[in-house]
This record gives sequence, structure tokens and C-alpha cells, in this order.
Amino acid sequence: MTIIDIAKELGISKSTVSRVLAGDSRNVKPETMRKIQETATKMGYRRNELAVNLRRQTTKNIGIIIPEIVTPFFMTFIQQAQKYMRKNGFRTIIAVSNEDSEQELENLVMFEQCRIDGILICPCHKSKNNKAFQRLMDSGIPLVFFDRKVSEMDVSQVSIDDNLMSHFMVEALIRRGRKKIVHIAGPDYVSNAVDRYRGYREALEKFQIPFDARYVVDGGLTADEGVQAMEQFLSLGLDFDTVFGFTETAVLGAKSVLQKLHYKIPDDIALCCLSGTTLCTLVFPTISAVEQPVNQMASEACRILQRKIETHDMSPEKITLRGEMKLREST
Repeated sequence: MTIIDIAKELGISKSTVSRVLAGDSRNVKPETMRKIQETATKMGYRRNELAVNLRRQTTKNIGIIIPEIVTPFFMTFIQQAQKYMRKNGFRTIIAVSNEDSEQELENLVMFEQCRIDGILICPCHKSKNNKAFQRLMDSGIPLVFFDRKVSEMDVSQVSIDDNLMSHFMVEALIRRGRKKIVHIAGPDYVSNAVDRYRGYREALEKFQIPFDARYVVDGGLTADEGVQAMEQFLSLGLDFDTVFGFTETAVLGAKSVLQKLHYKIPDDIALCCLSGTTLCTLVFPTISAVEQPVNQMASEACRILQRKIETHDMSPEKITLRGEMKLREST
């Protein structure tokens, strides 16, 4: 059912029908408006927002690409981003890369084909899709990166200072007498894993604790990988008093191994991590963590993206937020 059909039914111009159905009542008699609205409802007319927006060179849709949906962090980000963009007249489309750069690329292509106005993305690799990111930005589609960064690109991003917060967390443990700290590290292709590892190293150096590479174990991103990392380290037979994880899922996996082996937390072993969420408070003992200001991160990322969409200004804007250290029962 189209505007032309309604105009023919009423014997009036399609431009008048179009204006009324678009909400423009100027120079239209109240009786004519009433007839148009009633006829449109009767004939089952539905306004084609996509067609309207394409004529205006916009779809009023933005895309969000996240690497996983296991932890509450990304769900909270999406909720806040949707709330912000909806208030400003935009709809959101969500895609998950599952920590796979190929899936991430497919999501980027899908959004491009859908004529998306802009993209918020937490990249799963610090450089693998850089060419695709640059091509999209060159074509006029703005991107804003959040949580994780990309290397060798001058882009808009919102994140915390992972290096500094990692340093602060390890420092807090050392000041409590912990000296043999195992670091379950994230993959080196994830930008903030590198920053957090560097913060760990710098804290040891500050307190003149010799670095031992055996105390750094590749832990991946999941709880299962955290289990494997903990079992791998325990097989070395080294003394340790703390486990510091790249993220909460890896530490929760390590925690399950330690408790099965009857280690007491925190008496025998302290546990802590970065990127903590409510998951850290739902276990016993609760896990000490650095928490990211996720609502603020989402709002700032949306603000930057909306500015880029409306002004066509592609100049990068970078914001570094402050994480909050929550010391709980596990330390």
C-alpha cells in the first residue's frame, strides 16, 4: 500500500498525503488530515522508514560489534548504547565476532551492505582487520573503537588506562606482602592484554622483585583456558602466593582448579584480575578486580559516533577513562 493508492482513493494530490503522513500539517485542513489518516489506517499503510532515510542519505541505524557475549560487560555496554542512540533517533544492530577476526570482517561487510551510518566496535585483533577499518572510514562510515585498541591507526577510541590500572592492582598486592605473583596473560594480539602484562612487569620492577618468565602463563580469554593455564603452571612445581589474571573469566577458571586442590583463598593464594564485572561478586570468595566504567564508556563512544555522523568530521577523538579497583575477599 502506497501514498499514491491513498491519494487515488481520496481524489487528492499525493504531495498532500505525503506531507500529512510525515507529520506536516501546514496548509492542510483538519478535515482533510482526518480523512487521510483514517484512510491510511483502513488501507493498511505503513511508512517505509528505510526508503525515507535513504532519500535523506541516512538509515538512522548504527552497528555494534562485540567479541563475545559471555561476560556482562558487553551486554551492559549494548544496553547503555541502545538507550543513548534511541534517545537521539538512531536504531542499533548488534553483531558478535566470537573472538574471530574472520567473523568480525563478515560483520563489517554486512553493516556496509546495510548502509549503516556508523559502527561501534571492540576489535578481537589489534591489527588483522585494519585495512577493512580504514576502507570503511575512507568511504565515509565512521568507526569508534571501545575497550580494546587497534595498532598503527589513528582512530577514535574510548578505553581505560590498562597499563596503569594493572600496575596499581599488582602494586596493591605487593604492599600486602605478596611477592610470587603468577600472571595469567591474555593473547598478545589483543591490545589491552599487552598493556596489562606491561603493568605487571613495571610493578615488579618498582618493588625490585626479579621477573621470572615461568610465572607468566598464556591464559587465553575463556574460563576453560584459565583452567588449562593454571594446571600448566602447577605442573612446574613452583611456589606462588597470588594469581593475577588478564580478565575475570581466566581467573574464575583458575579459581576452580585451586579450590579443587584445596588451596585456601586468600590464605594460601590471592586472586585478582582486570575487567571485573558482577561475575566477580557472584562467587565465593568474591574476586578483587579493576572494573571499567562501562556506562560512561558507552555514552562517550556514542557521543563521538553521533558527532561524526552528523558533522562528517572523521578526525580522531581519544578518551581514556579511569577504572576502579575493588579489593574483595579473594585478596
